[in-house]
Amino acid sequence: MRKLTQLVLFTAALIATPAFAEMKVAVLNYQMALLESDAAKRYAVDAEKKFGPQLNKLKTLESDAKRIQDRMVKEGEKMQQAERERLELEFKQKARDFQFQSKELNEAKAIADREMLAKLKPNLDKAVEEVIKNGNFDLVLERGAVIDVKPQYDITRQVIERMNQMR
Repeated sequence: MRKLTQLVLFTAALIATPAFAEMKVAVLNYQMALLESDAAKRYAVDAEKKFGPQLNKLKTLESDAKRIQDRMVKEGEKMQQAERERLELEFKQKARDFQFQSKELNEAKAIADREMLAKLKPNLDKAVEEVIKNGNFDLVLERGAVIDVKPQYDITRQVIERMNQMR
């Protein structure tokens, strides 16, 4: 029985090899194609403008909290109890504000990212389809599933260019 299984597998491999050798194969980094497109780059600039002020507020809160913490470490033993308690309370408040605002910013950014993806995905899918059709590829693999690939088999740049041509 084992010999029969080996023979069947060996025969299947021999039969499949010529067919596979004639296949036109390509590799695509789908995520890179999306992120390197002109539309995604425009979104990144717009998002930076939109979320920049909130990010600056977070950085200010973080530096204020760090300043308070450093002061408590350096001067904590010399401070009066009331001053130390006031600083601890102020530090805790800044930390709470930072966590709250950070969570809000992350949620708003995630929503905006999902909206951008929903808007760009149809164009990306269409660009991928066109490149595959024009290249007459039989098999396209995601770049993450491949260990190594020669540049001539990678169609990512072609997809980006095609996507950039779409408006």
